[in-house]
Amino acid sequence: MLQLFAHPFSSYCQKVLIALYENDTAFEFRMLGPDAPDAFGQLKSHWPIGKFPMLLDDGRPVSEASIIIEHLALHHPGPARLIPEDPKAALEVRFWDRVFDNYIATPQQKLVSDALRPEGSRDPYGVERAGAMLDTAYVHLDRHMQGREWVAGTSFSLADCAAAPQLFYADWTHPLGDRFPAVTAYRRRLNARPSFARCIEEARPYRPLFPLGAPDRD
Repeated sequence: MLQLFAHPFSSYCQKVLIALYENDTAFEFRMLGPDAPDAFGQLKSHWPIGKFPMLLDDGRPVSEASIIIEHLALHHPGPARLIPEDPKAALEVRFWDRVFDNYIATPQQKLVSDALRPEGSRDPYGVERAGAMLDTAYVHLDRHMQGREWVAGTSFSLADCAAAPQLFYADWTHPLGDRFPAVTAYRRRLNARPSFARCIEEARPYRPLFPLGAPDRD
């Protein structure tokens, strides 16, 4: 049995959960949190960095969300091919996966982490730069999504697994408003996708943990 060490409110954990749910892959969820010190200790014994999610496959640890999904595609494939067989198509999928992780998730997390800092140690310049990066990424994505259903190719892929949770939280942190209609429509489609809709519901009890205040929507 596969074991996933994760937390339901984490965007990167949701990214992997989407891939697992898309293919109805059987796994054991190892909840990480203050009430489960043993699970975190086991994670650290395999991956001293302590970051999650981490997949344990027959005793072999696999870390980093994109790599976990690649591992699942190789060793536990299902009917939903999240990484195309065609190398050129796969390259586009991997490119957009990196876009969402690097240029949506990273600045979004900067805004969240700054809110967790004590009042005297905030980083206004860093926050300003993060907001500007998100605006730049939104503009580029809005142009790209004109006339598209999914972000890379014609079918749901690894890139959409990355997009769903990152856009979900980014819109909470640095709202899209009515400035980027194609991105807003894409986010709505992602939220309605059964695999991600399940993640949204599983994470709902943890919304009070969001340091900027979870909006009364979604």
